[in-house]
Amino acid sequence: MKKVTQGPQTSFYPLPTLLIGAMVDGKPNFMTAVYGGLANGKPPMLSVGIVRSRYTWGAIKVGATFSVNIPSAAQAREVDFCGLESGSRVDKIGRCGFKVFYGDLKTAPLIEQCPVNLECVAAHIIDLEMHSLVVADIKQTHVSEDCLTDGALDPMKVDPLVFLTAPARKYVRIGEVVGDAFKMGLDLK
Repeated sequence: MKKVTQGPQTSFYPLPTLLIGAMVDGKPNFMTAVYGGLANGKPPMLSVGIVRSRYTWGAIKVGATFSVNIPSAAQAREVDFCGLESGSRVDKIGRCGFKVFYGDLKTAPLIEQCPVNLECVAAHIIDLEMHSLVVADIKQTHVSEDCLTDGALDPMKVDPLVFLTAPARKYVRIGEVVGDAFKMGLDLK
């Protein structure tokens, strides 16, 4: 297959769509982020890139608590809104109808309607040109009961929202099952 070089790009898929929650000026606020992922397995850690000009950024520092809320595809409109508007000007919680709750950390606002919520503590911040990369310890995970299969998180039931960068600039769902991991490649051994 012939390849075409296109220079450095952010062609890395899938990009999870996340709602980052933090207490800003004494009230909960949520912002949309798509540069995020797992950073470590044991202890569980994640990373998320946040533009420093964002209203929520001021509340996320080393040692600060925040949440990562994983929305379902059905919440695409609210997710998009949280990325278009600033909490400094708009009550995102009221406009989106979010029900906020607090978990073990007591200071990281979580969205009840999101199927998965992670309570986090910022452990490291790496300042990059466009973003600050926050590496955080995952302190607690909350999962909606209807997203479990035999007591374990079932990503297909979560129906996570995925972002596609330009030129598409679309939100999509994860697709069909292709095969069983750790099995389908065995015949190549």
